[in-house]
Amino acid sequence: MLIFKQNRCIALLVGVILVCFSAISLMQPNQVAEGKIDSVQMDKLQSTSRASVISYLQEESISSKTRGTTKVSHTNKLYNAVDLFSSTWKPEQNVEWLSKNKIKSQHTSQASIVRVKADAAQSNPAAQKAQMADTAKKSAQTVVKTVSASQKNPLTTLYFSRTELLSQEQQSKATRRYAVSEEELLLLQKIVMAEAEGEPYQGKVAVANVVLNRLRSANFPDTIYKVIYQKHQFSPVANGRLKRVKPNDDSIKAVNAALSGVKEVPDNTYFFLSLKLAQDLTVHHSQVYVKTIGNHTFYK
Repeated sequence: MLIFKQNRCIALLVGVILVCFSAISLMQPNQVAEGKIDSVQMDKLQSTSRASVISYLQEESISSKTRGTTKVSHTNKLYNAVDLFSSTWKPEQNVEWLSKNKIKSQHTSQASIVRVKADAAQSNPAAQKAQMADTAKKSAQTVVKTVSASQKNPLTTLYFSRTELLSQEQQSKATRRYAVSEEELLLLQKIVMAEAEGEPYQGKVAVANVVLNRLRSANFPDTIYKVIYQKHQFSPVANGRLKRVKPNDDSIKAVNAALSGVKEVPDNTYFFLSLKLAQDLTVHHSQVYVKTIGNHTFYK
């Protein structure tokens, strides 16, 4: 306080600087009230403050001369103070002060990016198709793994509806359940071997499908043994080949696949024959053609 009393000009200088700060604040009242001042143009503040101080000093010098007094020493001190203030107070350029709103926005930026990506994926048909394809691929891989496991370890319980063989996952829809014994499993493998030894793997699965389709149907016997040994149905039974064959790996694998739900022919396919070897073509003329696999033609 003693310094201010002895050096009235210094006190006025401080007052002018405070007035400049107040003026800048009043020029942007909305930003100050909302806390949105992110940066201060310090170069403008510096030039404004210096110009105001120099203007005041000039006026003070003139008024002093008018009164017949000279305060050169005080004036020189004030000029030195202004120069020191201007030279030392040079804030770094491109420095931004963060407000509360910007700090909050940084915390939510990651969540916003995730939402934007999700919205973009929903609005982009190609992205949706790619996502659906990826999901379908994963589901198919899961099914393949399940089928492969069941082919190595054959299912011993079958589930039927009135029109089809069901998978294990669809057993709640079943109207009939059938337990496959070890003897019936071996018999099914032997009939596939006897009927389709030289046929492609798909043809072996299709022969097993026909036997299981007959097992499900009310128009044929209700056990695997009776279906295979029904009179005049399978030629290896009549010529004795069924008893002589020993199932190979492909036949065993094909039977296990058919038991697990793999279908090379539809569920309503009940007949097959080789047009090259068959002597009786009644089935060929009376039944509806389904497909041909190897040398076998299948009918419903």
